[in-house]
Amino acid sequence: MALPHLTLSLQFGDLPDAATHRAALPRHAVARCIRHALDADADAEITVRIVGAEEGQALNLDYRGKDYATNVLTFDYATEPLVMADLVLCAPVVAREAAELKKPLAEHYAHLLVHGTLHAQGWDHETSEADAEEMEARETEILAGLGQPNPYA
Repeated sequence: MALPHLTLSLQFGDLPDAATHRAALPRHAVARCIRHALDADADAEITVRIVGAEEGQALNLDYRGKDYATNVLTFDYATEPLVMADLVLCAPVVAREAAELKKPLAEHYAHLLVHGTLHAQGWDHETSEADAEEMEARETEILAGLGQPNPYA
């Protein structure tokens, strides 16, 4: 099965520990996570931006009305004929969560890239418990296909 075509822009904001995050996010790994999370017929143009806490908090406040930095924000612009979206991952939040979960940073980033890509295609875990369970099952399936463990186990 051929994977969808992906045009990817990978950006890193002004981070004090940017080297750590760049090492956890090589371009080919980011592309692989996103391509596996895309529907089979869903070509995409996606920008992934890794930001600091201040930028993450400002974006979450401006767009979701929540005054804290969150791990991933998805800005979806279109699903047809291309999935077009920005995924914004807040590096300090992702690093803190990975440490709390005792997971490698790259593994947690993989989960959040898959999670954000599903959001870009209309998946939503905040609408109902059934939707959350369905989305978690899909994430787990995709991550297993990437050789990653179940992030909810």
